[in-house]
Amino acid sequence: MHGQTGNTVNLIEVRRRPGCPAQGLLTVGPLVFPCALGRSGTVMLKREGDGATPVATLRLLYGYFRTDRLPSGPPRSRFALTAIDARDGWCDASGDRNYNRPVRLPYPASHETMLRDDRLYDVCMVSDWNMRPAMRRRGSAIFLHVAKPGFPPTEGCIAVSPRDMARILPLIGRRTRIRVHR
Repeated sequence: MHGQTGNTVNLIEVRRRPGCPAQGLLTVGPLVFPCALGRSGTVMLKREGDGATPVATLRLLYGYFRTDRLPSGPPRSRFALTAIDARDGWCDASGDRNYNRPVRLPYPASHETMLRDDRLYDVCMVSDWNMRPAMRRRGSAIFLHVAKPGFPPTEGCIAVSPRDMARILPLIGRRTRIRVHR
């Protein structure tokens, strides 16, 4: 299969769905899945809070999962998946020294709570967007995570159905890149 090493897909392609910039098609080898994108579609110049998915080639670093929602353990994956607990957060305050990094709650600066009621982070993969170094206002918390039913827009992440996430995870590894197109 093109773009594959062993049983691992090297490249995931994400393209906007024609006529619907906040939804896309995510291609993993021969498989194509619907996905949600940022409410502002895809952009070349990502900014914190713009609601856009960055046009970029992203690397997945590691992931999180909810033990209370997945009692049989983490989904099958080649990545280390860490159980989310109530003290896990992600800093989105661009002036903070921990901008675009995981933090422990309570945290004094603006942050996201990883333990969410809406199921979006039941499984959540962290990308390397704006990580090293984290540049102020370039955007934070660009994840591959679970979508809400009907694929409404995200704040800039890429989101797939829980079923599709379970199909994708075993196919991707440390060499996999996600290429988001305009």
